[in-house]
Amino acid sequence: QVQLVESGGGLVQAGGSLRLSCTASGRTLSRRTMGWFRQAPGKEREFVAGITWFGGRTSYADYVKGRFTISRDNAKNTMYLQMDRLKPEDTAVYYCAARLSGDPDADLQNYDYWGQGTQVTVSS
Repeated sequence: QVQLVESGGGLVQAGGSLRLSCTASGRTLSRRTMGWFRQAPGKEREFVAGITWFGGRTSYADYVKGRFTISRDNAKNTMYLQMDRLKPEDTAVYYCAARLSGDPDADLQNYDYWGQGTQVTVSS
């Protein structure tokens, strides 16, 4: 079993930056593909970014490409999401997720473990 805990959310002005962290406990995150998703009020949960277990392959949703950077430190059992040039439309609860195998794709049905989420609010 894997437990995931997100941190780093908060309130920031448009154009600002935040760095989210996702720390795992229970079992190591090594060899697990991981991803970040987000859910805004009244909307479905959507893919943000994903990364393979050795960090060699990443994927991003078009709406964050060039502004967000995903990374991981397997020695620390932690994944990160650096968010720059934030926009009000980035406001959402951000979730980290892990899957037992496979690519860092956008289908949330493929992910086996989820964190509780951290709120990110971007003011205009």
